[in-house]
Amino acid sequence: MDKVCVIGLGEVGLPTALYIKERGFEVCGFDISNSAADRAKRNGIDVVNLDNANADVYIICVSTGFRDSSPDMTPIYDVCRKIAGKKANLVSIESTILPGTSRKVFNEVFKRRIRLIHVPHRYWAGDPVNHGVRQLRVIGAVDEESLEVGVDFYGRKLEIPLHKVSSVEVAEMSKIAENAYRYVQIAFAEELRMICSELGLDFNEVREACNTKWNIEILEARDGIGGHCLPKDIRYLASLTRFNNLLRCAINTDQIYREWLKEDKK
Repeated sequence: MDKVCVIGLGEVGLPTALYIKERGFEVCGFDISNSAADRAKRNGIDVVNLDNANADVYIICVSTGFRDSSPDMTPIYDVCRKIAGKKANLVSIESTILPGTSRKVFNEVFKRRIRLIHVPHRYWAGDPVNHGVRQLRVIGAVDEESLEVGVDFYGRKLEIPLHKVSSVEVAEMSKIAENAYRYVQIAFAEELRMICSELGLDFNEVREACNTKWNIEILEARDGIGGHCLPKDIRYLASLTRFNNLLRCAINTDQIYREWLKEDKK
């Protein structure tokens, strides 16, 4: 049975480690956060020093973000450099990354001597039963051999349903695109709420009426688009190209909506 090391034991990494352990694997984990490491220990995960970790499969669940307003993939590179010299059967990046990151890591850090896949997480802490570790996931790989090993591990051994794509770049893009799409949907609802308010109409009644049509599903407009993933990922997507007008308008709409809420509550 494979020994698995989960790197990053936060909101996604810890449930991932626990799920894999429940499947009967020997699991260890690593996190630079003492509080995350302590929480993992309390939940029965063996926390190790990454320098001393030796596993057959490494699963990377570290957070990515921004540096000087630009997407920052440094955490991915830092982790991959630490495990580059280890003998592993498979490395899986589940973190949200820019298209091209996996292949660059594969070529420059691992020197093409590892099997590397990208299986972006879709974990939602609000409903870990229906939207937890085991749900339909996208899988892409840097080559056919990596894809074959990745499908065997995730699909056969972990029994996670998979949607295979033709390249690792497609998998990378799918993650930020699906979150950006959700952001735009919410921003539309926010703008519609402001329009309804200005016209003296009940937004919820208008929304309910619209949603009776078979292909319409206007979302709720709450307190602004929060959390970590959606605001980050729409900015990741917008950073890739000049074709980002809708994305930037959605970001601006959410900012306007937040200011409108403050004024509305006065």
